[in-house]
Parts: sequence; C-alpha cells; structure tokens
Amino acid sequence: MTFLDPILDLFRGKAVTIPPMDGALKPNTALDEAEVVVAALAPDNIVRRGDDLLYSSGPEIRHIAPKTVVASYGADITALAVSDDGKLAVALDDGTVTVDGREIDGFTCPTALAIHGGALFVCNGSDQVKPSAWASDLMHRNRSGSVWRVDLASGQRTKLAGGLGFANGLAIDEANSRIVVSESWRHRLVAIPMAGGRAVDVLPRLPAYPSRITPAEDGYLLCLFAPLNRLVEFVLQEDAYRLDMMREMDSQYWIAPSLSPASSFLEPLQNGGVVSMGVFKPWSPSRSYGLVARLDRSFQPIASYHSRANGRFHGMTSAIAHEGAIIATSKGGNHIIRIAAAEGTS
Repeated sequence: MTFLDPILDLFRGKAVTIPPMDGALKPNTALDEAEVVVAALAPDNIVRRGDDLLYSSGPEIRHIAPKTVVASYGADITALAVSDDGKLAVALDDGTVTVDGREIDGFTCPTALAIHGGALFVCNGSDQVKPSAWASDLMHRNRSGSVWRVDLASGQRTKLAGGLGFANGLAIDEANSRIVVSESWRHRLVAIPMAGGRAVDVLPRLPAYPSRITPAEDGYLLCLFAPLNRLVEFVLQEDAYRLDMMREMDSQYWIAPSLSPASSFLEPLQNGGVVSMGVFKPWSPSRSYGLVARLDRSFQPIASYHSRANGRFHGMTSAIAHEGAIIATSKGGNHIIRIAAAEGTS
C-alpha cells in the first residue's frame, strides 16, 4: 500500500488482497495427522521447566505428564516463560505479571514473556483491551501495542517500542542484539534493538495472524492463530458497517478472525464454508485455521504444518521443540499435539 492508494481508490475502487499460502507455507494436513498428546480445555502456552513440560489451560498451569495441576490463579493465564535457572514468569488476563511470585505492575494486555540476561521482556498487546478481547482490538483498528524490558533486580521498566499492532510474541535474537516481535494486526515479524528503537520488518506479508515465537535447534517456531480473510479485511476498511456491527451484535458473531471452526448457524461465512451434506471444503474461506511455521535463524520460513478449513486443530498459539519433534497447543481445537519434524511442507 502506498500513500496514493486512498486517492486512487476513489477512481478504481478498493482492492482487497491477501498474501497467498505458498512456498514453505503451502497448505498440508500435517497438524491433523499429528499424534494427540493430551486433550485440554483451550491449552495456550507451553514451556519446558527442567525435565517437565508445562502448559496453561484457563487459570491453571498443568503438567503434560503426569496430568496434574501445578498452580492456579485468579484469572486466565495469557503468557508463560521460564528462565535458565528455573524462574517462572506468569501473565494473567487481568494484566498481572509475576516472576516467581513477585508482582510487576504497569501492564494492560500481557501476551508474551521472555527472560534473558537478568531481565523480563514483555509484549503488551494493547493499551485499550485485555488479552481475551483481542478481536475487539482488531475491529477497533488499535495500534497501541508495546514491548518492555523489566530489570529483575531493580524492577525498573523500560519501553523498547510502541505503536505496534498487537504485539503477540517475542524471541531474543542475541546474535544480532535484537528482539523479534510478532505484530499480529500488521501480519508481520519486526525486529527491535535490545536497547530500544524503531521496529524494522523481518518477515512481512504473512498470510495469517502471527502469535508466539520460540527458539528451536535450527531456528525458531512461529504459531499463526488465524488466517487472513478477504471478507474480514474488507470489513476493516468499512468504518460505518464495522462500528454498527460491533454495537449491535454479540462479539462471537462478528465478521472477525476466530480460533475455532464455526459451530453456530448465526456465525458469518456459513455459505462460504459449507457444501451439501454439511461437509467443509478444505479450501473454503474459513475464519479459523491451524498453522505452525518453522523459521531459519534469519526468521524466514523453511517448513510449515497446517490444519485446513475442514481440520480440527485450529487456533495454534504456542509450540516448542522437544526430543526431535514439535509439541504444540491447539487452543481452538482443545488439544496438545506432537508433530514429527519430517512432516509438513518445506
């Protein structure tokens, strides 16, 4: 998009285009063919602490095996991180952030955490909403996300970048002295200097909304929680319609991205997603999708794992490399799955 586009649109009409899923992001069925590890209600964050794999489900942190509750909080957990020495950082939907029980104030929408070099790095998705209201943040076209560094010894908070379209994941790129951040509403990854500064494109024009990034042996894993959709992109351009929709309709029926396939006849895109006998087309314009991408050390895609419109493992929000495979959470599919690294598109 150029600065002339709004003027040219008066004569040519608005063109709504989205990047294709192609190359390393070519669709497949690897997620639906993956091994089920455990069924859980909306599993979200997954981390390794020593020999244990922990994940969040609502307000609880749980072991994958044995299936026990490690801790429970007063609000849904929105982010987890573990330091090299075993410190556990937890963020909640009410804005609370703690490191080994010590509370850190000042956040509205903590969506991702990382501990590195005696500091806690925090993605604050938005200044206007809490994490669970992410769809409202998108529909209001907010761009108030930020990234912060908190010194764990002194508690001092430093803002590294602001004006982001829902900062939703981060990875420490120590070799290049930068932080790479998922900017969901602009469908891209950006790099921010460790000392703070302007965000620079690393991986632009993604075909879906990026979420958390985690390191892997040969690069990184990136979860993308919902696909771009031409109808949603069109609605985002139509201010009067969009504002009327938000005012008059329940948010679960908005024309907006979703973490799970349609389950009600009141939801949009029914005709686009269903054929005779109620069978979903895998290529239908779904509001939900499952996608995990493997990135190289330069944050470029080299392989991907999909659950298409007719699949069951949508809303992928977190993944880690573990014992030669990928363990990933399908928040929209209510399962944690194990993906063999050889599967997928490369």
